[in-house]
Amino acid sequence: MAEQENHDLAVRMAELARTAAGPRTVEEVLSDVTAAALDLIPGADTAGVLLIGKGGKWESIGETSDLPHQLDKLQMTLNEGPCVEAALSEVIVRTDDFRTEDRWPKYSPAVVDIGVLSGLSLKLYTASRTAGALNLFAFKPHAFDGEAETFGTVLAAHAAAAILASREGEELQSALSTRDRIGQAKGIIMERYNVDDIRAFEMLRKLSQDSNTRLVDIAQRVIDTRGDG
Repeated sequence: MAEQENHDLAVRMAELARTAAGPRTVEEVLSDVTAAALDLIPGADTAGVLLIGKGGKWESIGETSDLPHQLDKLQMTLNEGPCVEAALSEVIVRTDDFRTEDRWPKYSPAVVDIGVLSGLSLKLYTASRTAGALNLFAFKPHAFDGEAETFGTVLAAHAAAAILASREGEELQSALSTRDRIGQAKGIIMERYNVDDIRAFEMLRKLSQDSNTRLVDIAQRVIDTRGDG
């Protein structure tokens, strides 16, 4: 049985890797990850990813139902709970029965009232600017075991890779946009003042230094004056 389950995990991870390689959003990839979690971890009834950014800004992504967002919101409001703990500090946080769980005295009875009795949260290593956790919940107690933790850890690593890849793509696009704007501004200055490429860049750089303004912002101002003659 264990051999078949390991094979299923390997097959599903290969599928996830192939789909992640295409032009897809991080939300689409994480939705595939949470769907895979439900398929591969028998005890899980619902799953989602919680991301926590600077200033406590948070979002629920890839939820397989409305419940993970509801539970995330509850934890962020109460400032306690397994998803927050996994995202910010612990690597794996497992609760076998929320009815007897005393680590979160406000959160635990609240989720029991909702009908959730056990949970498994796994930290995502997403970078210093963002904390995250892959979260699984079940309506019965003792739904998760060591094997569930192993499968969940593999899926969490895939989710983290998708988030990091998405961020790198956004940063690349930002860098390309910055380069393009500086290039446009240089072209305008070269044409307007009959100077070469090097002199145009020096003029931009001096304006940036003298006004204590980012070079890309100075470039945008030059572009905005293009129609002024």
